[in-house]
Amino acid sequence: MLQEGNQIIVHGRVQMVGFRYATVQQALQLGLTGHAINLKNGDVEVQVFGDKVDRDKLILWLRGGPDTAQVDALEISALEHKHLSSFTQG
Repeated sequence: MLQEGNQIIVHGRVQMVGFRYATVQQALQLGLTGHAINLKNGDVEVQVFGDKVDRDKLILWLRGGPDTAQVDALEISALEHKHLSSFTQG
């Protein structure tokens, strides 16, 4: 089944603090698919697919992230429909 998605670029102190791991755990609990990867500039890119209500819950969580992180801003955009079977970190 094709699912709607979002790309979220997370700015702040979000690398080397367990941000991707915690994001994967949150996404899996919500039944979402996608990935969280570190970008060369120090940001984290999250692509998430699934039900809008659950995507919104993850986006709300991303605004704070884990206690070890400091999120300064999110850039959120819509993504084409895609079918993925899991949520991974790269």
